[in-house]
Amino acid sequence: MPLLFDGIEKSFPGVRALGGVSFEAREGSVHALMGENGAGKSTLLKILSGAYRPDGGALVLDGKSLSYRNTQDALDAGIAVIYQELQLVPQLSVAENLFLGHMPTKLGWTDTKQLNAEAKRLLQLVGEDIRPETPIGRLPIAQRQMVEIAKALSRNAKVLAFDEPTSSLSSREVDRLFAVIKNLQAEGRIVLYVSHRMDEIFEICDAATVLRDGQHVQTFNSLPEITSDDLVRAMVGREVDTLNAYRDRPIGDTMLRVQDLEGPGLTEPANFEVKKGEIVGIFGLVGAGRTETLNLIAGTATARAGHVTVGDRSFKRLNPKTALKQGIGLCPEDRKKEGIVAIASVCDNINLGVRKSFIVHPKAERTYAQSRVEQLRVRTPSVEQKIGNLSGGNQQKAILGRVLGHNLRVLLLDEPTRGIDIGAKAEVHEIVRGLAENGVAVLVVSSEMPELLGLCDRILVMEGGRFRGELPHSQATQEKLLELALPTKS
Repeated sequence: MPLLFDGIEKSFPGVRALGGVSFEAREGSVHALMGENGAGKSTLLKILSGAYRPDGGALVLDGKSLSYRNTQDALDAGIAVIYQELQLVPQLSVAENLFLGHMPTKLGWTDTKQLNAEAKRLLQLVGEDIRPETPIGRLPIAQRQMVEIAKALSRNAKVLAFDEPTSSLSSREVDRLFAVIKNLQAEGRIVLYVSHRMDEIFEICDAATVLRDGQHVQTFNSLPEITSDDLVRAMVGREVDTLNAYRDRPIGDTMLRVQDLEGPGLTEPANFEVKKGEIVGIFGLVGAGRTETLNLIAGTATARAGHVTVGDRSFKRLNPKTALKQGIGLCPEDRKKEGIVAIASVCDNINLGVRKSFIVHPKAERTYAQSRVEQLRVRTPSVEQKIGNLSGGNQQKAILGRVLGHNLRVLLLDEPTRGIDIGAKAEVHEIVRGLAENGVAVLVVSSEMPELLGLCDRILVMEGGRFRGELPHSQATQEKLLELALPTKS
């Protein structure tokens, strides 16, 4: 029962997204789909799911050509896609989200008892102990990700495609996900797996197809026979040897000082500082309070007590407007919900933070946006393209371009390279290092330990809403970070 992509083509105004992509995914395999942002991976998955119709070529499953009118046709054909941007309804319960579109019924009414029982069974499959009646909007993003995966299992699909499924998961949740995928593989399902994390690819996948600029570059049918360097070369067409390469720089006076800060997500007052030219990381497991700390500094959450000092000015409570005026820029964790206006253009999104009044100067804004697009290598047909049409990585780079528009003194980065390909990740790292070399104080939250070890001069570790410790670059290792991040026995 192989899945064949046969000459798949797709174009959008001003760009050819896929140019005759052909490869085969075998039954009982976990097949990685790899490439830089803008390579065509997301477009290919949307064609597989029925969200897009191809301009040419065919999808063939079990020897039969697949033709969809919509996503429901794809689901009926046994195709389930779990997107990086979650497709859940916050106001509905976990159980209702799991079975939306195919609710169990009795005498024409929803069979609530069966619904909750089936939901509980699916949640157990992904290792989650969540009450089925809980509104999905109350769950943290990591648990919502696991619910999304359980939703795909509810369809009993022949083909499951995962798009960056571990982007919001802790290491323990990743282990549970991999156990689910291995069970699907053992049952003979076809699993497509999109990730930019090389360790995951070599742990869970047995084959990989690489796309670049909408073209099929190469399919590796046996991953144990190749190295990560082979995959990187195929993806980017060049060597990428600067990723996670630490580089020190002159460190100046204190630019950001946090004193006795209390607020949502913190169980103990926070105290730390970041100096000019310094890159300080915050590591911790999901729910440790890392994002909440950044939000309190940026004024997007209200502090109950304490002070945030920027330069020589101290504030008891910051709001976003004041924080921006003081040169604090935040790149948020959830770019779809908090970072972009999806229906607005790339130009408008980049200029949102630098407009001084309601008067818009179109020519100047286009010029400014174009300079940021070129600087950050944002792949877009033009700055007038809707930002929602860009890949996740290119959206993230556009957000960074907006933050750079301020008189930036403190840069707060929350998972800055989540969902960004390895080439773009190296570019973002270089931008961050360049800003630090120009005197910007950088505070970065990341779940990727190699990223923090490669970027940061110091790493703060959080656990359970409090700061557990601090490691200078010279002493930091993955083992020491995890030791501090794991909950202590009471």
